Amino acid sequence: MKFSDIQARRRIVGACAAGSLLGGLALATITAPSAMADPCSASELSGTVSSATGSARAYLDSHPGANQAVTTAFSQPRDQAAATLRGYFTANPQEYYDLRGILAPIGEKQSQCNVPVLSPDLASAYSQFMAG
Repeated sequence: MKFSDIQARRRIVGACAAGSLLGGLALATITAPSAMADPCSASELSGTVSSATGSARAYLDSHPGANQAVTTAFSQPRDQAAATLRGYFTANPQEYYDLRGILAPIGEKQSQCNVPVLSPDLASAYSQFMAG
């Protein structure tokens, strides 16, 4: 076999390997966005809830009055809890708007995906809080 034949074969193999690699990258590039494009996947929904509740937790930790009102409301009957929260946040409207903004992605995701992302009890409390 001549040296030129070996070089020719190497070029062909190299071209095929490069073509396969580039084709695979192109396919991965085309496939990856469609896999990530589903904003209503279970992971996206739980990620939104987790992020929003984590941010709300951090906010409450840095606002002791709001934290106390929410903590008190957890141990009260529903009507009394609503009154406790309404009273606190009426007296502290900026904290209400801050928390409302932090929790808004949950409602946006529910509307976008047309699925409940919270348990019925939490969904009811969430809706009442967001309504003002």
